[in-house]
Amino acid sequence: MKVVKGLDVERYMGRWYEIASFPSFFQPKNGENTRATYTLNDDGTVHVLNETYANGKKVSIEGTAYKADPKNDEAKLKVKFYVPPFLPIIPVVGDYWVLYIDDDYQYAVIGGPTTKYLWIRAKQLDKLDMMIISMLSLANPCRKYLWILSRQNRLDEEIFNMLVQKAKDEGYDVSKLHKTPQSETPPEGEEGPKDTKGIWWIKSLLGK
Repeated sequence: MKVVKGLDVERYMGRWYEIASFPSFFQPKNGENTRATYTLNDDGTVHVLNETYANGKKVSIEGTAYKADPKNDEAKLKVKFYVPPFLPIIPVVGDYWVLYIDDDYQYAVIGGPTTKYLWIRAKQLDKLDMMIISMLSLANPCRKYLWILSRQNRLDEEIFNMLVQKAKDEGYDVSKLHKTPQSETPPEGEEGPKDTKGIWWIKSLLGK
């Protein structure tokens, strides 16, 4: 899987709008105006604030992103959140790989590997068996998570299609992409009701 090298983290900071994504259990199924705001911390990690609106209520979760390998120049990050939202005590860590970003840092494709388990059992293994196992181990991981982000809450269709093609070229099943509804005028501020009890998270776990 190709990953951006030499990502300028400071330029990457700020607000990004979710244009499309694969549905996942940690986001409301009916979320609208979904966005992420990244802020660089003094220690080099990144504060992550994910926000969306579901059933008329604002939903948010905060976390921390950091380089998976500080010595590697690839844009492979880890993001840590604490769940459940109403009692954040359990750490959950996921991959956040920047697969593509334009030169002006205006739109990006985010993904990450999710390896499925594989067991191979045998009484004896010869050299050919070992070679086959090695090939299976290096096979493409399951592409379970995908996001298309933009600095603006609307993205030109031609650019969107180009980003979708890039994801497809990396082995993603783009038929699973779900476009995120975005209002003409993005909601701002802290006004309006909020889901502080994490009801959305429980519903997501139940597939609702």
